[in-house]
Amino acid sequence: MTDQPTTDPVPADAPVAERLAALIENISAYVEMYHGGSVQLVDFDGTTARVRLGGACDGCPLSTMTLHGWVAGTVRQFFPDVRVVQVE
Repeated sequence: MTDQPTTDPVPADAPVAERLAALIENISAYVEMYHGGSVQLVDFDGTTARVRLGGACDGCPLSTMTLHGWVAGTVRQFFPDVRVVQVE
């Protein structure tokens, strides 16, 4: 048994939207485990991922750092052409 969050793997040949959603679910699991917050993919139009921060991230003064440093930074590693923006 591990303390690390896990989700079912998504095949490498799955559509970008499906792989992106799985990645954001993984990011959210870590944010929830370590900070009590959450990240939800609201919409993806092929170039821009719109996400909502929740839980402890909602209204937190460091949520911008979480968004840009953790969420957008991780997304960029796997999907360099995808932009991440926060929505309410």
